[in-house]
Amino acid sequence: MKKTLILMAAAALALTACSNEEEGAGSISSRANEAISFRPAMGTRATETTNANLQDFYATALMSDTTLFSQVDFAKGADNYYVSQHDHYWPGDDTEVEFYAYSPSADELGADVILTNSQKQLVSYTSPTDIADQVDFITANITGKKSQYEATGVPLTFHHQLAQIELRAKTDNTEYIYTVAGMRIGRAQTTATFDFGTNKWTLDDWHDTAVFESSCTPVKLGSTPVSIMGPSGNAMLIPQTLIPWSPVNDPDNVAREAYLSVLIRIQSVDGAVVYPLPSDTQLDSNGQKRQYAWASIPLSGTWEAGKKYIYTLDFTHGGGNIDPDDPNPGHSVLGDPIKFTVNVVDWEDSTTPIPMIPVKK
Repeated sequence: MKKTLILMAAAALALTACSNEEEGAGSISSRANEAISFRPAMGTRATETTNANLQDFYATALMSDTTLFSQVDFAKGADNYYVSQHDHYWPGDDTEVEFYAYSPSADELGADVILTNSQKQLVSYTSPTDIADQVDFITANITGKKSQYEATGVPLTFHHQLAQIELRAKTDNTEYIYTVAGMRIGRAQTTATFDFGTNKWTLDDWHDTAVFESSCTPVKLGSTPVSIMGPSGNAMLIPQTLIPWSPVNDPDNVAREAYLSVLIRIQSVDGAVVYPLPSDTQLDSNGQKRQYAWASIPLSGTWEAGKKYIYTLDFTHGGGNIDPDDPNPGHSVLGDPIKFTVNVVDWEDSTTPIPMIPVKK
């Protein structure tokens, strides 16, 4: 029987809607043989890498002065095994080997992956502007040798290296009707280089930023927070420290600082629309007076890798400030700024053992 480098996937991650509860990770077992094999597990969880949709990952093996193999694709085969095209074997003298693995591919990430003894980086990764195109970047690394892991497989623990962002909205105000149709994450930095050795990001010297926007089916707010991310799902962005936009000192946001924005219509219970402002003359794509306008709030804090940040925007006591891209930016929408709470959720893993199953040839 041909000795093939194999992996068998367990319940790693589960695909969820943006408001679902976090689910655990799984473990993987492989048969013992002379070829190097792995048993990955997910150390944390994010949108949207799952056991069902993880089709492959890429592994590199380095020794002190040479490369054993480089960025080999392990593709999902029958019975949830992951199989490389060619076998790769342990050094016979029990030399230590450094393993680095990642997913998705460099092409999907849109950046170069360099894994050598002298450089271990994802170079100048840029977050896609369209949230629907953003991917879950996971990595793993470990050092081991034949006597440790030939029989059991190398235990790779993957970690998510981006921050997951979700916006929710609510109101306890019974005098106004708040209807939301979209959201923006404004002026987050977009480009950075990741180091596989230290698991750290270094932001680009130019500090380029972007506005990440999505729409959702219009929803009337109530006292229970609802996700307003829409079908694009939650954002997956580079970890960073955010400098908040100043609506008073820099209403046009020349400094390109961070904010959250909600596409909203506010009307009294008697039907009078108070936002967009009654004096607003802007037209929508159909040439009609626009029914929604952007209400914003400055955003501060630090996003860490592997954490999900749930921002709950509370319109009970105000409507925030007019969006920096609006012709009349910075002014108060209703009065007091939007109040919000932040819930930082750590992704957790749980281990599910899987019996060793022989590969059928």
